[in-house]
Amino acid sequence: MNTIECKNIVKEFGTFRALNNVSISVPQGKIFGLLGPNGAGKTTLIRIMNQISLPDQGSVFFNGNLLKGDDVYKIGYLPEERGLYKKMKVGDQALYLAKLKGLNTRQATRELKIWFKKFSIDAWWDKKVEELSKGMAQKIQFITTVLHKPKLLILDEPFAGFDPINVQLIRNEILRMKDEGTTIILSTHNMESVEELCDNIALINKSNLVVTGGVDEIRRKHGKNQVELIYKASEALNFSSSVISDEVFKDYRKAIFNLEKEETTKEAIQKILPEVDHILSVRELIPSMNDIFIELVSKEAK
Repeated sequence: MNTIECKNIVKEFGTFRALNNVSISVPQGKIFGLLGPNGAGKTTLIRIMNQISLPDQGSVFFNGNLLKGDDVYKIGYLPEERGLYKKMKVGDQALYLAKLKGLNTRQATRELKIWFKKFSIDAWWDKKVEELSKGMAQKIQFITTVLHKPKLLILDEPFAGFDPINVQLIRNEILRMKDEGTTIILSTHNMESVEELCDNIALINKSNLVVTGGVDEIRRKHGKNQVELIYKASEALNFSSSVISDEVFKDYRKAIFNLEKEETTKEAIQKILPEVDHILSVRELIPSMNDIFIELVSKEAK
């Protein structure tokens, strides 16, 4: 089952078409990467899913039903452009935002105390927001986004402004929520995070959906059927013209070669065996999401 589906979404601002017939399906309990260069249309689609703006054409379904006003209480949204009331006390600000999501004062206070302790910021409850560092303010906004335990969590560049320790802290919380059944949409330019966290992705460029599907499926689909072989031998490989490179190092050689049409890695290695003394490692060269992102976006630009 899909938590949210966007079907044939069109959004225009005057003569500019920000989304052109875009359809995505976000599976329940998965982390879904929403990718694209700046100005591609990602934020417009996110705002439509949050009912901040409405599509000109198309429909959005939440848990199989047309998205309606009350569904906002089941969604958590952390926008890329953050903002807190600087003159308010941290605790008062957090309580205010929690109440907007339907929690009463007792529920909100109990949950906030737990989160503040977990994030080591409980001493800041009575401080003013303007006294917080950027990273501390980010923690407050993350907490208030997830406090009401949303069924769908939309995070736009959630790691921005964090040091590596706090990035790991937020990453662990995202994975924990996924394990507990939360569906998460992650919009980011950090392709390492996409590979590490996301099960599925959609890439939007110039208002159009370019590709969508499972991360592993997309990486393999865009592979070039190349294999890296690290081995020991007295001479370079010459078994076929498919060898692209064969480098010599102190104690080993490293060759990269193309698989023949419909040839498996195992079959290729069996052909090589008579020429090598000892194979140290073999691996398929599958492109990174960063490589695929650059390739697809560059192709669209031509």
